[in-house]
Amino acid sequence: MVGKVEAGIPEDDPRNPAVIADNVGDNVGDVAGMGADLFESYVGSIVSAITLGVVFHQASGAMYPLVLSAIGILASILGTFFVRGDEKASPHKALKMGSYVSSAVVIVASLLLSKYCFGNFNAAISIIFGLIVGLLIGYITEIYTSGDYRFVKKIAQQSETGPATTVISGIAVGMHSTAVPILLIAVGIIGAYMAGGLYGIALAAVGMLSTTGITVAVDAYGPIADNAGGIAEMSGLPPQVRGITDTLDAVGNTTAAMGKGFAIGSAALTALALFVSYAEAVGLNVAGINLLDYKVIVGLFIGGMLPFLFSAMTMDSVSKAAYKMIEEVRRQFRTIPGILEGTGKPDYTSCVAISTQAALKEMMVPGVMAVLAPLAIGVVLGTGALGGLLAGSLVTGVLTAIFMSNSGGAWDNAKKYIEGGFHGGKGSDAHRAAVVGDTVGDPFKDTSGPSINILIKLMTVVALVFAPLFMLINNGMGLIN
Repeated sequence: MVGKVEAGIPEDDPRNPAVIADNVGDNVGDVAGMGADLFESYVGSIVSAITLGVVFHQASGAMYPLVLSAIGILASILGTFFVRGDEKASPHKALKMGSYVSSAVVIVASLLLSKYCFGNFNAAISIIFGLIVGLLIGYITEIYTSGDYRFVKKIAQQSETGPATTVISGIAVGMHSTAVPILLIAVGIIGAYMAGGLYGIALAAVGMLSTTGITVAVDAYGPIADNAGGIAEMSGLPPQVRGITDTLDAVGNTTAAMGKGFAIGSAALTALALFVSYAEAVGLNVAGINLLDYKVIVGLFIGGMLPFLFSAMTMDSVSKAAYKMIEEVRRQFRTIPGILEGTGKPDYTSCVAISTQAALKEMMVPGVMAVLAPLAIGVVLGTGALGGLLAGSLVTGVLTAIFMSNSGGAWDNAKKYIEGGFHGGKGSDAHRAAVVGDTVGDPFKDTSGPSINILIKLMTVVALVFAPLFMLINNGMGLIN
């Protein structure tokens, strides 16, 4: 905002003291953060599958997801050898080929392993449902966030009338994008359950995450391309080099959005699988969750509210950090002689410190809330109310995460689309409006959206771990009767 809109310098110009923090943030958020998110989902899905596998199928039920996960690692490594291309090839198609090959290997392995472990293909069918749903969610995310499709082009067109319409159009695209992924997840749940019961739902989550290795690799392409463009700008390379990196970066924005969509879908299935394990642990699978019970209704409302409160906290944290960053950049522009002329050297370290300290400090309260909320509901209102809380947070959390992630990705690529020479190109009023939309989208797609995945999974894990404690309090009825 300060560099492009106020000072009129390029996005990754080395005169801007915040550019290094931006490049570091890409790596931390879209590589380390997304990797940690998917790793947590993978571990959660495996734990849930083992728990339910032992209940329904003894040793074979526990062995199947473990062996399949090991095969998934090998499949991801094999898939990387199919990511090839030349100067005329589409990098996006090359990356998708790696994902398709990895998925095909897992499908074949799941069929053979299912026949060996259970004497039928039911477990493999659940795995395949999870895999296909994951791939389709990635494809749908591409449609809503890529500059090759009408949704991003519509946002770019709306930018001609100012930032307000840019923001409104992006929000509408994000909301619209929730419908198909939710329907796909619903179909995946139904198919997996019909094939393998509750155990099948857990296997669907394992199946979706079995190619996590190649998924993280495809997701990491985005920040790598983005940082390559930043290095090209900062090192003063010819404009045609930056043109190439901008094209790669636009593809990277889409692959990053696809990675986030995949992470959200896998988080939904993982949280559901852990929820099923929790229900088994406290006996809700027999008694069920009574929606006419006032405690359950209270739990549903509180659970539905938590993703919104959590998102508000995380976005407010980004706003505070951004304010400090903006003031620091403005201060350096004012006080460091020759910084805009290129003769003075910016203080990059101070901007990196601002973002690092804010990330550590501002996440304490949301993190504590995610742990304490299920504990408090389970102790005070009992296991049924906690089941309601988990269900409510799962529904609103997945919807909010998809909406925020896709809105942010669409705003980002709308800006890239305009920078490609459409609607006036760089420096136009439409471009300035798109920069505002992209700035709004950053906390959507890089902070609040992905962090909701952590919220819904963490609460289900806490509920499962402390299930024995809740059962000790009035046999699971809680302190309030």
